[in-house]
Parts: sequence; structure tokens; C-alpha cells
Amino acid sequence: MANIIDVAKHFLKINKSVTTMKLQKLCYYAQAWSLVWDEKPIFEEDFQAWANGPVCPKLFNKHRGIFILSDGELGEYDANVFIPDELETLAAIQDFYGDKSPNWLSDLTHQEKPWIDARKDCIQGEICTNEITKTSMQEYYSALRV
Repeated sequence: MANIIDVAKHFLKINKSVTTMKLQKLCYYAQAWSLVWDEKPIFEEDFQAWANGPVCPKLFNKHRGIFILSDGELGEYDANVFIPDELETLAAIQDFYGDKSPNWLSDLTHQEKPWIDARKDCIQGEICTNEITKTSMQEYYSALRV
């Protein structure tokens, strides 16, 4: 199974460079839609409901203090870690979300139930490390599926 760093490398390979906020959101939506379309996570790591939207601490620790990442900065990309269904999911995420701004993606996550529910005990703008569960993601995004 791939990990979140593999997924991040995939998006960096395609986009050449991307803000870390946008990269986090692309990885989040890859996980969300993989849970729906492929009926399994694309990686095991979890997201937390941070003030600017979902953030995976493992990925954050790789880019802490960096605003924009470029292809290769997280290591060499290897497409062989993905099965064909996963590559299709990643392509669909890129096609739909890839042209969106980091702030647009952040705002979108703020309107969606998994992030809202995970932050229910947190004051707006404050640090929050509550987990956004894979179950909540799968349930919410499955309901959006057409």
C-alpha cells in the first residue's frame, strides 16, 4: 500500500510545484474519494481538523516551514506503488481539484461535514488535532456520489 508521501509525490510530479496547503487538500480528497470509489483507503495515515482544513501530520512534518514544494523535494516518485484503480482515482482528483486555489480548497473543506464534525469542540481558528475519521469521510463523500 502507498503512503501519504507517495500520494504527495504523485501530485508534485504532475504539478511540478504546489503550495503545501494545496498539497494537503489534494491528498485529503484523494483519500476521501478512494474510500468511496475504490472502497478502501489509498494510504493509512489520518488527517486532523486544523484551522485551515484537513492536515496529515506525517506530511506536515515533511514540509514544516516550507510554503511551496517542488517535484523531487519529498524524494523520488515511483508510480509502481499504486495499482491501476488508485492511479485512476489520483487522475480524477487532479482533473477536478488540480486547478483550484489553496484557499478555495480550504474553504471547501470548511463547508464539509467531516471537517466540521471533527472541529465541533474547537474554537474557530484555534489549534485542533481532532482526527477526521475515515468512516466520516466515506459516509459524507458517498452521499455526494452521483
